[in-house]
Amino acid sequence: MIKFLVFLIFGIIFLLFIKINHKKTKNEKLNKFKNKLQSTETNIERIFLREEEKTFSNPNINIFIGIYDNEDNINRKSNIHRARLSKFNKSKLNGEMIFQDDEKRIYKIKNGKKVYL
Repeated sequence: MIKFLVFLIFGIIFLLFIKINHKKTKNEKLNKFKNKLQSTETNIERIFLREEEKTFSNPNINIFIGIYDNEDNINRKSNIHRARLSKFNKSKLNGEMIFQDDEKRIYKIKNGKKVYL
C-alpha cells in the first residue's frame, strides 16, 4: 500500500511538473512572436516588401542596378525586371525602357528604331 501511495504521489508531481513546463513554452512562444512583431527589423523588412510590390506593379519605375550592389540585391532587382517584362512586356532598367515582343525577343528603342539586345 505504501509503494502505491509513493508511486501515486510521484505520478501527481510528475504530471504537475509537465503541466507547468507546458505553460511556460506557450508563453515563451507567444513572447517570441510579440518581440518579432514589434522589432524594428521586421518593420524595415515590411517597408522593403511594400517598395518591391510597388516596383513590381509599375513597369515605369526605374530599377537602378549599381556597381556597389551586392549579389542578393542584383538578383532581386533582376528578377523584378524579368517579371515586369513577362507581365507588361516592358520595364525600365537603369533609366532605359526595355521592351519584349510577342516572340520573347528583348529590345530597346534608340533614335526611333528597335535595337535588339
